[in-house]
Amino acid sequence: MSSAGFIVCKNMHFTCMIQGVLLMLSAASRPYIDASVPVLREHGLAITTHFYREMFAARPELKRIFNMGNQANGSQQQSLASAVFAYAANIDRADVLAPVVERIVHKHVAVGLTPAHYPIVGKYLLEAIAAVLGDAATPPLLAAWDEAYWLLAGELIAAEARLYERHGVAAGELLRVRVVNREQEGDQVVALTLAAEDGSPLRDFAPGQYISVEASFADGRRQLRQYSLSGERGLPTWRISVKREDGASDAPAGTVSNWLHENAQVGTTLHVSTPWGDFAPELDSRQPIVLMSAGIGVTPMVSVLRTLAHENPHRPVLFAHAARHGRQHAHRRDLAWARERMPNLRTHVSYETPQSVDASGRDYDHAGTMPVEALLKSGDNAAFNDARFYLCGPLGFMQEQRRALIASGVPVGHIHREVFGPDLLDDIL
Repeated sequence: MSSAGFIVCKNMHFTCMIQGVLLMLSAASRPYIDASVPVLREHGLAITTHFYREMFAARPELKRIFNMGNQANGSQQQSLASAVFAYAANIDRADVLAPVVERIVHKHVAVGLTPAHYPIVGKYLLEAIAAVLGDAATPPLLAAWDEAYWLLAGELIAAEARLYERHGVAAGELLRVRVVNREQEGDQVVALTLAAEDGSPLRDFAPGQYISVEASFADGRRQLRQYSLSGERGLPTWRISVKREDGASDAPAGTVSNWLHENAQVGTTLHVSTPWGDFAPELDSRQPIVLMSAGIGVTPMVSVLRTLAHENPHRPVLFAHAARHGRQHAHRRDLAWARERMPNLRTHVSYETPQSVDASGRDYDHAGTMPVEALLKSGDNAAFNDARFYLCGPLGFMQEQRRALIASGVPVGHIHREVFGPDLLDDIL
């Protein structure tokens, strides 16, 4: 066994232990998976584009559990291409794959994935590899990928079953909740407080988790989207914060988010999932914690902050947030509320392009992008250099802040991030 305690090598098999399950890739298949790495780098996007097109044409009911907005802008195809490439490149590195598998499992249960979905995905993925690679997709190569796919699928199926059982819910089970409060948070975000329709308390959650919300459209379509919980735990209600996405030339409008803005009024009934997600900062520690967010990435951080204000108000916290300007700064009232209750809370707000009505020193502390290195070196914040750092926001923001933190001497293992979109594998590619 390796010093990491994850990977075990046998004479005739390559094996990988993920979450206690031993995965064995045959020696016959391993050379074909290794040889696939450069091929997938070159042709991965063509394979996944073909895969989604053919699968949705044959099984349109699956569109309900996929984000069709990410399909339209191409990010979901790129995400799957990255996932297949990363799996091939790291197939014997469980220390790399295990945390990714854990996050994928939570994403899958949030949309109600079942074992019956895996043969469908496997069929169209193998057919896509064969179609795109042509004569290069020899029977031994396809057999190797069939084996590798089912090794991973078997682990995902088992892990998802354990998660469903642990939470006592069935795959795809949705709760009926009612909107009991609606608040506008800047120009683009609306905060919805949800209560169980039958009046019972909603189950507790870990700050940083999310729920799936179902939208039902007039043409019969149904779509699921995930939204981070933005209220504190310990309440009988949940709160989510939804950003309106108006769309642009390079991105479609937010189908479900905009539907919620238009239709989710006080008294509206919604169907939502149990809370899921493994982005759950430790709350009962005395160690300093830094919460860094941008845009709608503030939502899980507000949940963490509000919970800390109730449960661990003396913990040293640095809350750093970036917004375009004051009209797009959501949850300002939550931050002011926390300042009154947390004596060791430090805050820093950056506005990329402040407007004339935004006052420096009152509404924001810095004009421009978030100055991570300067922020950590300031006298009041020096104690946070050995903190645990949690990031949430657009991919570019998280990449930039992660680089800046590492350049400032923060160990990579102290940096954690929440991924909203299909950028899960960014750190390992």
